[in-house]
Amino acid sequence: MSLQHALLGVLEARPMSGYDLVQFFDGSSGYVWAAPQSQIYPTLRRMEQAGLIVGDDEQRGPRLTRTVYSVTEEGLVELRNWLSTPGKPQPIRDSFLLQALNFDMIEPEQAHEVLEQFIREQEAAAEEAEGHRDRLLRQETPLLVERLAHRDPAEHDYIAQIKAHVFDGLAAVARTRAEWAREGQGLLAGRKAPLNN
Repeated sequence: MSLQHALLGVLEARPMSGYDLVQFFDGSSGYVWAAPQSQIYPTLRRMEQAGLIVGDDEQRGPRLTRTVYSVTEEGLVELRNWLSTPGKPQPIRDSFLLQALNFDMIEPEQAHEVLEQFIREQEAAAEEAEGHRDRLLRQETPLLVERLAHRDPAEHDYIAQIKAHVFDGLAAVARTRAEWAREGQGLLAGRKAPLNN
């Protein structure tokens, strides 16, 4: 996946300015594909040069204009092709797992506290995902409202459920990671000092 596909997915809901796009992205796709604003604007320019989106200048007051981007037919084809192509597994790069792999080098109490913080973060992430899932099911999230405005009303519940299912997955992963960390705390409970090797 690339940022380009994430942005096409957001822009499919409706034409947006770069600023609007950043706001909607942070509140939707940003949950599963993080990107800073500094990456979004250059990506929009490349997408426009590639013909995936088109930017139209819109007057805002007597002296200001803003560019409003919309997805082209070529952009929709690209998005649909990507959506229908199975993804390849990505290599794991998890800094927390790397820390945990080396917990034998620190005091068990220190490792326990690192795990405790991780558990709190994972539980908060699960609650946030569940809250977003519930807002999706109630069809209250801003981007979903935009998307449903041009979709068949008979499909609204299905669309909301598909999106909510992703957040069920995020919550399940976070809760599983928290439980895994608790098991790690159990392993540490019997240790008094780091191993020397």
